[in-house]
Amino acid sequence: MAIEKIHWPKLLGSVAVCQLAGILGAIFTADAIPEWYDTLAKPSFVPPDWTFSVVWPILYLLMGISLYIILEKGWELRKVRISTGVFGIQLFLNFMWSVLFFGLRSPLMGLIEIIILWIFIVINIWLFYRISKTAGLLLIPYLLWVSFAAVLNYSIVVLNM
Repeated sequence: MAIEKIHWPKLLGSVAVCQLAGILGAIFTADAIPEWYDTLAKPSFVPPDWTFSVVWPILYLLMGISLYIILEKGWELRKVRISTGVFGIQLFLNFMWSVLFFGLRSPLMGLIEIIILWIFIVINIWLFYRISKTAGLLLIPYLLWVSFAAVLNYSIVVLNM
């Protein structure tokens, strides 16, 4: 993709939409960490808190670039509209995990939701990959991180029963 062929408003909009999901999720997370999350029993493999504020913006950036690549294929294509719809669903589910886990302070509801999120990410990768290998592959780090987060979420549920 040559720099001169990049549709910058569409690229920046795609990235901004993804970053916005993270910012909105952070609204539910910020107060819950010191008031609730820090009091939970957590497994030994939980990363330091700062890790999340570094990893998520990078993942949202990759997601935005992936979305942009798909949108550049043309909205008139049915497969673009369907795969973008699935992308929107998984992005909403991503946001909802913060609402359920941190906002409602329910690791169990978060666990159920993150499993659904994981399934939608896999579907999203498959749909994007069929349109653009690059777009699909850009979502692999996201899937890996959510897989780790699901294991962490499960461990928190078990340790706090």
